[in-house]
Amino acid sequence: MLAATARGLVSVDADGAVVPALAQRWIVVDDGKSYIFRLRRARWADGAKVDAREVKRLLQARMRPLLRRDPYGPLASINEIRAMTDDVLELRLKAARPNVLAALAVPDMAIARGTGGSGPYRKRQEDDAGGSVWRLQPITAVGALAEEAPQREMRTLRAERAAKAIVRFREGEADLLLGGTLAELPYLSVARVKDGFIRFDPVQGLFGFAVAKDSALLSDPSLRRALAMAIDRTALVSRYAVARWKIAEQIMPAQLNLPRIPTAPDWAALPLERRRELARDVVSRWRLQQGGAPFILSISLPRGPGMEILFAELRRQYAAVGVVLRREDKGADLILIDEVAPYDSASWYLGRLSCAAGVQCDPAAEELLRASLDAPDMAERLALLGQAEPLIVAHGGFIPLAQPARWSLVNGRLDGFTPSPRGIHPLDRLMK
Repeated sequence: MLAATARGLVSVDADGAVVPALAQRWIVVDDGKSYIFRLRRARWADGAKVDAREVKRLLQARMRPLLRRDPYGPLASINEIRAMTDDVLELRLKAARPNVLAALAVPDMAIARGTGGSGPYRKRQEDDAGGSVWRLQPITAVGALAEEAPQREMRTLRAERAAKAIVRFREGEADLLLGGTLAELPYLSVARVKDGFIRFDPVQGLFGFAVAKDSALLSDPSLRRALAMAIDRTALVSRYAVARWKIAEQIMPAQLNLPRIPTAPDWAALPLERRRELARDVVSRWRLQQGGAPFILSISLPRGPGMEILFAELRRQYAAVGVVLRREDKGADLILIDEVAPYDSASWYLGRLSCAAGVQCDPAAEELLRASLDAPDMAERLALLGQAEPLIVAHGGFIPLAQPARWSLVNGRLDGFTPSPRGIHPLDRLMK
């Protein structure tokens, strides 16, 4: 709903490429340390003119929660935002960083004041169901409503429970459903949705369990290692009807911008039975040290039938190595991370699993990540990230399972819909 009614400085198209949004154009100067944006002529939802000084203040507010999730990404290098004129904004960086535009293009960076944003749509009507249904009308380039907009450009946007939304689509009462994750996936077969309507996004990111920073049970690295290598990831993903869903045994999906190939866990080359034998020995040793007490591991999962399947499969697999798995809403030892990478860089993956992100972490790796923020050039920054990556892998604070799963339901008449590597589908680009 935010992305439909508010724009960031830039956004991404369905292919994941950065495109103009609130900024109509930009230049990069001072060897990549200055980004200068010229804002388009636009108005807020209440009719007031968009001004660079207010955009600066709103942008700073948007960045604060994002930096908590991405503490070592490119936006963390911004040390000044300056309104140069009414319609020109400058972002000054401590050092040149790639992926600045991609990090600014995520929907969470859409800029809006309390009364609303600058488009591409404006809310014209809201029902009485707690604001869960919006009637949207497109706006022109200067911020006025397109009063004569054809019906094909109008939008009705609903936020509702997955099961209800899927039935609504199946019955022809909706043309598009967005936001599907693994949690809701089994509803599709229950509702008998035809395969031709289901579209999976080719996303990459993190799908697995982070060790809670205050987990006393998993303070022992040998136990964290045992839990990671005991999982049969191929058997796990086979429980779902997702073609070409890739398993993950390491943090990063590819080399990306690391100076070398990503580090594989030291157990990756072992056959599954040997891995489970080793894991069983570690758990048995712990139980002996605890006077025969059961090894009870708690995990936190979202709600949804897909998560019930995940829990049941993990419980079955962990039982084979002597681990009793329980599900807890709060205070769990393992917490699911299911997030799409907003840009392709080691800094996002490593930062998401850092001490600054609030998960079980390696202090030595954290020092390297902090140093990477102040690196004067990209070669030194990537060298520091390259040193931090094997430490984070060896620490075992994250148990990868697979790549994230993101899906949509799409009516064939939406000929502009394209599977997105970022899982982002702008509502104003659905039809050619």
